[in-house]
Amino acid sequence: MITPRLFLKRAIPFATGIGIWFLPIPAGLTAQSWHLFAVFVAAIVCVLINSFPLLTASVIAVAAVVLTQTITPAQAFSGFANASVLLVVVAFIVAQGVVKSGLGRRISLIIVSRFGGSPIGLAYSLVFTDAMIAPAFPSNTARGGVLFPIVLSIAKGAGSEPDSPEGRRLGGYLMFCTMAGLAVSSALWLTATSANPIGVQIAEKAGFQINFFNWFIHSSVPTLSAILVLPWLVSKLFPPGVGATPEAPIAARRDLSGMGNMSRDEWITAATFFGMVLGWVFGSSLNLNGTAIAFLGLGVLLATGVLTLEDIYKQGDTLVTFIWLAILFGLSAQLNELGFMGFVGERLSSHLSGMAWPLLYAALITLYVGLHYFFVSQTSQVLALLAVFLDVGTRGGVPAALMAPGLLF
Repeated sequence: MITPRLFLKRAIPFATGIGIWFLPIPAGLTAQSWHLFAVFVAAIVCVLINSFPLLTASVIAVAAVVLTQTITPAQAFSGFANASVLLVVVAFIVAQGVVKSGLGRRISLIIVSRFGGSPIGLAYSLVFTDAMIAPAFPSNTARGGVLFPIVLSIAKGAGSEPDSPEGRRLGGYLMFCTMAGLAVSSALWLTATSANPIGVQIAEKAGFQINFFNWFIHSSVPTLSAILVLPWLVSKLFPPGVGATPEAPIAARRDLSGMGNMSRDEWITAATFFGMVLGWVFGSSLNLNGTAIAFLGLGVLLATGVLTLEDIYKQGDTLVTFIWLAILFGLSAQLNELGFMGFVGERLSSHLSGMAWPLLYAALITLYVGLHYFFVSQTSQVLALLAVFLDVGTRGGVPAALMAPGLLF
């Protein structure tokens, strides 16, 4: 049933889009770019206020821009053939092999069995596990699906229960560390979250080239520094309330023993991911396409039976991600092609003109991070803002080699 409040919530994006559509077109913009902007804003507002799911907002938006002849069907649907979009979707499917084969759980248990004798040791083991498996998971949500059940099991094994005000301290500490670690590891690797390949393509259009290897070189210092500090810092903000967890390594070794030796599927999955990472690292020097490498990895897992067609059928979220990501990427790219992003960048630059470039760099990064709290999706923020902020920074004298990684990470 649609309540008056829900009706108002759903009407706001449409009213916003229609209102912008009929406003006077600013000098320097075409009607085409302005109308596309109106529809794009309406879709983003849907996401910001959660009036419609991202998929619903996207499909309505792409239908609107084509049926109003704002852009051509070929332009609107161009994202469905984009290599970065395909890389994200294929990597989503391939990552299921890590979960299904049990390899992700085995890696986590091995590290906990070695370093889990104290709360801070447990936290470091979980954060480092996440960083290790992140190249194979283009989604921090998917990695959470591997890590959080292990965290819950460890916490309950140590007597930490979510419903107990006193006993929840250890579980809460480990959960906070893992959640924060997921964000840090997403910046460590190019393939660690779906927003990264999209952001790289936007940065490349601005003249900054980046591949899997030099992404890691750029990101390693800030992210590894954050990983080293994170468990200690969280322990000060949310003390675990437990001095030692000797039962955690014992439980991990018991679970490992129950898993037995590595299975055929685990060996195949491990070899496939190792080969994919090598391909991504040396892809640019060997002239190998990163998306084709992901397709090859998927082909190997399907041919060997590690993944089946039934496994793919079950991943409905992957199709949903593909559709909305392709649509929003296509619309964002057209906004850039039609000069709208450059127009906004010029206006923002004029308000920030005269600042020394280090100060401008700090201001833009701070503003970009702050604006993230208005977005429910990292990818939607990248599509809406990255090109504009990158353009403003480089216009203001910030080196592209500093501005682009700063925004991407």
